[in-house]
Amino acid sequence: MSAYSRPVFLLLCGLLLLTISIAVLNTLVPLWLSHEQLPTWQVGLVSSSYFTGNLLGTLIAGGLIKRFGFNRSYYFSCFLFAVATAGLALSMSFWSWIGARFVAGVGCALIWVVVESALMRSGTVKNRGQLLAAYMIMYYIGTVVGQLLVGTVPTSLFSVLPWVTSLIVIAMLPLLFAHLENQDSEEPRHSVLPMFRRRNARLGINGCIISGIVLGSLYGLMPLFLVHQGMSDADVGYWMALLVSAGIIGQWPVGRLADRYGRLMVLRIQIFCVILGSIAMLSGYAMAPTLFILGCAGFTLYPVAMSWACEKVSSEELVAMNQALLMSYTLGSLAGPTMTAMLMQSYSDRLLFVMIAVVSLVYLVMLMRKADKSHNPVAAA
Repeated sequence: MSAYSRPVFLLLCGLLLLTISIAVLNTLVPLWLSHEQLPTWQVGLVSSSYFTGNLLGTLIAGGLIKRFGFNRSYYFSCFLFAVATAGLALSMSFWSWIGARFVAGVGCALIWVVVESALMRSGTVKNRGQLLAAYMIMYYIGTVVGQLLVGTVPTSLFSVLPWVTSLIVIAMLPLLFAHLENQDSEEPRHSVLPMFRRRNARLGINGCIISGIVLGSLYGLMPLFLVHQGMSDADVGYWMALLVSAGIIGQWPVGRLADRYGRLMVLRIQIFCVILGSIAMLSGYAMAPTLFILGCAGFTLYPVAMSWACEKVSSEELVAMNQALLMSYTLGSLAGPTMTAMLMQSYSDRLLFVMIAVVSLVYLVMLMRKADKSHNPVAAA
C-alpha cells in the first residue's frame, strides 16, 4: 500500500490517458499525411520532428522541474501537448505539421521525465521497482488501448482531434487533487558527456541507439508500410496493437533471462530475432507471428541495453548514465525514421525492414566481437 500512495495513483491515471493519446497520434499522423498524398520522405521528416522535440524536452526537463516543481511542470507539459495536437487542425501543410509535432514531442518528453522523476522521488529503495513496473504497465496498456481505438473509432482528422485533445486536458485533472514533493537532491552532479566515453558501457549505449532506430522506424513508418499494402486504418491499428502487445508479453521473461544468463547473451539473441523478423517481413508470409517476434525482441532491447550500461557505473553516476542512454535512444529515434523514409521514397517500402536488419546486423557484429569477456553480475541474485 505504501508504494502506491494517492499522488502516485493519480499520477499514473493521468499517464494512462496521455499514453492513449500519444499512441493514437503516433499511428494516425503518418496515415493522415499519406491520405493527403505527401511523399514518404516528408512523412518521415514529420515523424523525426516529433523525436527532435523529445530530445529538446529531455534536455530542458531538469531545469523546468527544479524551478517550477513537479505539479506545475506537469500542467505545462500537458498544456503544450494539447495545444500542439489541436494545432494540427489549422493546416495540412508540411511545415505546420513539422512544427506542431515538434512541440508535441517537447511536451511528451517533459511528461515522461516529470512522471519518472516524481515516481523515483516518491519511492524508496525497496519499492521503486514496484513503482517503475507500474509505470511501464500503464505505458504499454495505454499504447495498446490507443492502437485498438484506431481500429474501432472513426479515424478522420476532425473526428479524432477533438476527443484526443480533450483526453490530454482531462489528464491534467488528477494532479489538481494531489501534490508531488519536489525535494532538491544533495547528491553530487555528474556530467553526461563522460558517460559516452566509458568504453565498458559502450555496448549498452550503442544498444540504446539501435533500439531507437528500430522502434522509431517501426512506430513512425510501419503504419505507412501497412496502408501501402492496401490495409484500412482499422487493420493498421490492430497490427500495431499486436506489435506493442508482443513487447508487453516479452518484458518479464526477457528480463528474467538477462538476470539468469547475462545481458550479453540475451542481447545477441534479441538482435538475431530482430534480423530474422525483418527478413520474414520481406517474404510477406505469416505476418502475425513475424510481428510478434519483432515486437517481443525489439521492444525489450532498450531495457536490457540500459541495464548493461548501468551496471558499469557507480551508484552516484546512475542519473548521468540514464540521461546519456535516453539521449542515445532519442538520437536513434530521430535518425531512424529520417534515413529509412528517404530510402523507402527512393526505392521501395520494403527498405523499412532492410534498414532494420542492416543496423541490427552491425550491432550483432559488435556483440559477437565482445567474445566472453563479459561477466554475469546478476546471475547469483
